Amino acid sequence: MKGYLMQDREWVPGEDLFIESASPENSFGVVFEDDGDTAYFYAVERDREGAGLQVLDALHIFEGGGAEGDEGVSGEGGDEGASEEGGDKGAGEEGRERAGEASKLQIVWSRDWLKCALVIDGRCHAVFDFEAHGGYNISEFPPPNEIWTRGDRKLTGEVINRLF
Repeated sequence: MKGYLMQDREWVPGEDLFIESASPENSFGVVFEDDGDTAYFYAVERDREGAGLQVLDALHIFEGGGAEGDEGVSGEGGDEGASEEGGDKGAGEEGRERAGEASKLQIVWSRDWLKCALVIDGRCHAVFDFEAHGGYNISEFPPPNEIWTRGDRKLTGEVINRLF
């Protein structure tokens, strides 16, 4: 995955966490929130004054401390950011069995600052494409909204390779 690693921290899935990452080149940003029961990754846009945020889209990441999907989605390549290959399995049933163990959470922005990925334990779990108004995740939940998201939500290796 090519891009800029903007957040890199350990956290225990199912424990409260709120992380923001804003593009320095435009008004877009992302927020990851784990409230202890559910985790979502949000696409946001700052207003002109920079004081408020509008939520453009939300992607479900997990319920009850385990990440969605069997093993995440692997992509090709990887420099200057998070590797998509060879990471710990941290999703699906195995992820739920690991509840209580620390995971590595990374937020990676593309070099053009118009795409952003959420990477957990070396696996991409969600991507926002601000240019094309796309939000992609493993579970494809929730369905696309009428405000911003267009098209299919399925996160695949092809989508990751195309965007990063």
